[in-house]
Amino acid sequence: MVRTLLALEGRLVRGALAQLLGAQDDIDVVAEAGTADAVEAALLRDRPHVTVLDVDVVPVERLARLAAVTDGSHGGRMLVLVDRRRAARMRAVFAEHHGWIGFLDRDVPPERIADGIRQIADGQVVLDPELVVAALEVADNPLTTREREVLDVAADGMPVREIAQKLGVSPGTVRNHLSHIMTKTGARTRLEAVRIARESCWI
Repeated sequence: MVRTLLALEGRLVRGALAQLLGAQDDIDVVAEAGTADAVEAALLRDRPHVTVLDVDVVPVERLARLAAVTDGSHGGRMLVLVDRRRAARMRAVFAEHHGWIGFLDRDVPPERIADGIRQIADGQVVLDPELVVAALEVADNPLTTREREVLDVAADGMPVREIAQKLGVSPGTVRNHLSHIMTKTGARTRLEAVRIARESCWI
């Protein structure tokens, strides 16, 4: 039986997937979480074999930290659901943690998620071919991983203090990143920087 943690946005979505996975003979959903902190706590408390998480719940830069938690404590693995426009951001994480982290397009059917859980629990590499193609098609990205994360959160219109709180950094650090982002994108406003980055598939 594959002990599984679901870390997805929205109780309705988590509940629907939990019900589908719970109907499988070999998958047991042992916990659900809706924030990165809750995911980390559940990893240590419930010791799942596989964590299915949405990249909107756990920012990219925290994937490696969670991978360290699972690697060091009980050998758990992660199956990350991500959209194609963010595929390039996953390359470094996958390259370093491909034995522990798999990636699927978030639009795959639920049955594919169930198959992915089984595969990664069995030690197989799980990587959606369409995400690979999307990552290869993206032009060289001038933004650092942290700058991409800051801009991605800023796209929701959050003020600097809330961005800092969500990412666990100081407001001054966020302002510095935003300044570098504006310079690299040539944008005059934060919204313009978001538009340019999205059109270039940098976020």
